[in-house]
Amino acid sequence: MRYIELRSDTFTKPTPAMRKAMADAEVGDDQYGEDPTVNRLEKRASEIVGKEAGVYVPSGMMGNLCGVLSQTQRGDEVVLGDLAHIVQNEMGACFVVGGVVPRLVPNRDGFPSLDDLASAVRPQGMFPRTSLVCLENSHNNCGGAVITAEQTKSIVDFAHVRGMRVHLDGARIFNAAAALGVEAKALVRDVDTVQFCFSKGLAAPVGSILCGDGETVAKARRVRKMLGGAMRQAGVIAAAALVGLEEMRDRLVEDHRNAQRFAQGLAEIPGVRIDPRRAVTNIVSFEIDPAVMDAGAFQKACAEKRLRVSRYLGNSPRLRAVTHLDVTRDDIDAALEIARAVLIGAPAAVTAGR
Repeated sequence: MRYIELRSDTFTKPTPAMRKAMADAEVGDDQYGEDPTVNRLEKRASEIVGKEAGVYVPSGMMGNLCGVLSQTQRGDEVVLGDLAHIVQNEMGACFVVGGVVPRLVPNRDGFPSLDDLASAVRPQGMFPRTSLVCLENSHNNCGGAVITAEQTKSIVDFAHVRGMRVHLDGARIFNAAAALGVEAKALVRDVDTVQFCFSKGLAAPVGSILCGDGETVAKARRVRKMLGGAMRQAGVIAAAALVGLEEMRDRLVEDHRNAQRFAQGLAEIPGVRIDPRRAVTNIVSFEIDPAVMDAGAFQKACAEKRLRVSRYLGNSPRLRAVTHLDVTRDDIDAALEIARAVLIGAPAAVTAGR
C-alpha cells in the first residue's frame, strides 16, 4: 500500500512523456550556451510570462538568489514579508551570500500593505539603500494565498517611483494564475524579475527559471556561475521541464478542486481548525485543536496510517497539505478518513513523544 503524499507538490514523479523527452533530449554544454533544449526552455518560459529572457537554474532557491543578487549591491536593504519563503525557508542565503540586509514587513495574507512598505523604505543619507522589494505569489507560508495583477502593480508602481526594483518569487505562479482565472503573464507583467519552479505543480523532476529583461538575466547568469549552478548537458532535465510547461499548466485546476475538497472535509472533523474558503490553490493550511491532540502527534499518527502532511516552520501548530498530479480525488477521500480516524480515536491532549 502506497503513501498518500501531501507534504509537497515537489514529490510528483515525472510522467511517461517526460521520461521519453529526457531519453531523447538533444543536448550540448549549457555553460557555453550550447544546449539546444535548455535554450528552447529558456525562450519558451520567458515568452509565456512575457519577459525578454530567462536563465535555467537547478532550484527555486537558486532562482531567488539570482533574482536578488542581480539587482542589489552589498549593503543594500531588501524589503520583503516576514513570512516570505526567502526569509523562512531558504537559510537566509540571499543575506549571507549577497551581503544584503532584510527589512521585514507584515505579510497580511501574502500581500504587504503600501503603508508598511512606505515605513520600511529608508531615507537617503546614513542608512542602507533600499533597492529591492520581494513579493511571493502564490504564498507558501500564507496557505497558498494569491495576489492579483492589480495588487502587484500597486507595489511595483510604489517601488519604481522610488528607484527600487521588484522581484517575484513565483514558485507556484501558475497555481495563482489558475486560481484567479488569468494568464501568468498578467500576474508578472509589471515585476522586474520572476522565478518559477518546474518541479512543483508542473511535475518535472528538477529545475526552476528566472525571467526578466536581458541585462538583468545576463547578470543573473553570472550569479548562477558564482553559486556553482552552471550546468553541462542539462537538456536531459530541461526536456522534462518543457513537457511540464506545455502540458501541466491547464490541469492545475484539478489540484485546486482536490485541495478545496480536502479543506471542506477537514472542516467537518471535530478538532480541526480551518477556514476552507482560504484554500484557493493547491495548499491547505490547518491547525489541530491542542486540547484534542498535539499537531506533531497528529502528523506522526497520520504517517503511521500512510498519510503524510507537513508542518509549517518547525514546531508551528499549523500543518500543511499540498495536492498535486499524483494525488487523486479518491486519495483525498481516503486522507480525510485517516484524519478523522486519528482525531476521533485520540485520547485528550495527546502530545508528540508520549
